[in-house]
Amino acid sequence: MRKSNTEKLSEVLRQYINQNNLQPKLSELDIVQSWEAIMGKTVASYTEDLRVSNGTLFVKLSSPILRNELVMMREQIKKHLNEHAGAEVIRDIIFR
Repeated sequence: MRKSNTEKLSEVLRQYINQNNLQPKLSELDIVQSWEAIMGKTVASYTEDLRVSNGTLFVKLSSPILRNELVMMREQIKKHLNEHAGAEVIRDIIFR
C-alpha cells in the first residue's frame, strides 16, 4: 500500500488564509456577524447598519440616546470587540 501525502483540510485552509492575508478580513466579518452576541439584543435591535472599513467600525443607530451612550463607551467597546477577535482588528469606531 502506498502512502499518500495528505494534510488535514483545516491545515490547508489555514495555510491558504495566511498566504493570501485573509485573516484581517475574516476577523472583521466575524465581528459584524457576532455584533448581537457581543453587544446584546437591545443594542442590536437599534443597529441599522454595521460595516468595517480599514480598521474602522461604522455603526448606524436609530436611537440618538443610545448613540450618545455608546460614544462614551467607545474605548471599552473597541477593547471588547478586539478581545473577541483575538487581535487588534478595530482601531476606531464611528457611531452615526
